[in-house]
Amino acid sequence: MLLVLLVCTAPVVASYFAYFVVRPGSRTNYSELIVPPRPLPAALTLQDLEGRTVPAESLHDQWLLVVVAGGACDARCERHLWLQRQLHESLGREKDRVDKLWLIDDGRRPGAQTLSAIAATDVASAFAPARALQARRGELAAWLQPAPGRALEDHLYLVDPRGQWMLRAPANADAAGLKRDLDKLLRAAAGWDRPGR
Repeated sequence: MLLVLLVCTAPVVASYFAYFVVRPGSRTNYSELIVPPRPLPAALTLQDLEGRTVPAESLHDQWLLVVVAGGACDARCERHLWLQRQLHESLGREKDRVDKLWLIDDGRRPGAQTLSAIAATDVASAFAPARALQARRGELAAWLQPAPGRALEDHLYLVDPRGQWMLRAPANADAAGLKRDLDKLLRAAAGWDRPGR
């Protein structure tokens, strides 16, 4: 009788021990979740490539996949813009809920040669390019932050439709891992988020 009682209670005791003592990690996301999320500063100075001021609030109401890089756009920048485009296209019918944003943080305007080189990295250059806006590096660094030992340019960042930075992709990110994170977020937000501005 005692043996039957021991066999029946062992799984319950083991589950309590595992939950309250061992505490196994339950992380399922590939990217780093920012807790608490950081709101987009209303005072963030943004300009388009023609030098016109763009209010920070105009970025609300859409998920944003953000790349931070200088206007010359080195190989790392090109890879991030390519990855950003591939992720956007892989979302299929959900891609209307996500915008691609390139924040240029060094005050240099990308030349025509740089823009054409970026377009050439895509097999189908008919894809819409990322929206490019100029921003001050100090203001960006007060909002977006890289992982310890990394630079702003090493990551892709995800901003939710309320304008809150909430996810940082690892440096040298894997497209499949990022796609899983995006799919989970878009599914979870389907009840309150609608496509398009």
